[in-house]
Amino acid sequence: MTNTLSLRRRHLLLAGAAATLARPARAAIAGGKPVTLLVSYPAGGGADVMARLISQPLSRALGQPVVVDNRPGASGTIAAGQVARATPDGSTLLLDASSFAVNPALFAKLPYDSDTAFTPLAVLAQFPNVLVCTPSFDARSVADVLRLARAKPKTLAYASSGNGSAQHLAGALFEQLAKVELTHVPYRGGGPALNDVIGGQVPLFFANVASSLGHIQAGRLRPLAVTAAVRCRALPEVPTMTEAGVKGHEVLEWNPVLAPAGLPADVRATLAAALKTAMEDPEVLGRVRALGGDVFSGDPAAFLKAQRTLWARVVKERGITRE
Repeated sequence: MTNTLSLRRRHLLLAGAAATLARPARAAIAGGKPVTLLVSYPAGGGADVMARLISQPLSRALGQPVVVDNRPGASGTIAAGQVARATPDGSTLLLDASSFAVNPALFAKLPYDSDTAFTPLAVLAQFPNVLVCTPSFDARSVADVLRLARAKPKTLAYASSGNGSAQHLAGALFEQLAKVELTHVPYRGGGPALNDVIGGQVPLFFANVASSLGHIQAGRLRPLAVTAAVRCRALPEVPTMTEAGVKGHEVLEWNPVLAPAGLPADVRATLAAALKTAMEDPEVLGRVRALGGDVFSGDPAAFLKAQRTLWARVVKERGITRE
């Protein structure tokens, strides 16, 4: 009996010690004060949706409040600049979009160094684009698009949400890989661009699956190919670009979470683990998959570096500017 009690007492002491050791990691996040998640785009956009989707699960994982604060403007550089200047204690984080990897090639000067000003914590999820056309357009496949584009170079148009946007870059990479010349029609936002494609004013659009899925299902848009390495579970009958004949055309929209440079290693580990836990929440996971996305599981720093390299090359070779 004495030995049994001693073992139980020892187990309790060890458990208490483990809990005590675990507390400093959690307390290291700015002493338990609220964590502010700065979102680089307006409320209602893809980045904002992801921020609000993970804020409560992230708060539970950290054991402290998480506040979403939208700071849109200048392709995300306003929010990024604010986070780059913040105290590196984990209390101020950036939730950005895939433009984070494009901006260094588009802007002559940024208020931060993309390579050194941040500590990458996570890439939350990846969402493919889908090449869509208005149903009245004379193309039912990517092969049809290529045939029409080669027959009359620079006459076939595609819409985008603006110069240097994800849709613009998807189109530019498509032209480069397929060796065709299209006409780019930039809009002031994805909504107006999508509306004009649905209305037939512009035939093609590299749409985000999440924002276009309802229109595809209702027959207002015709999907031709998804810009991912594998088929999208939300559109299983739609081929990938590689399957459709444009090998290597992989363009994903994604949301990184970054902290200022100089973040202590224990704080970084705690935040990264909490973000991973938040993305594994059944509600979060279900919502991401319903929108055609997949949770990212790789090295965020390596991914960001590869994306910056890719888009720097495309921007330079295609002569893309913000104007």
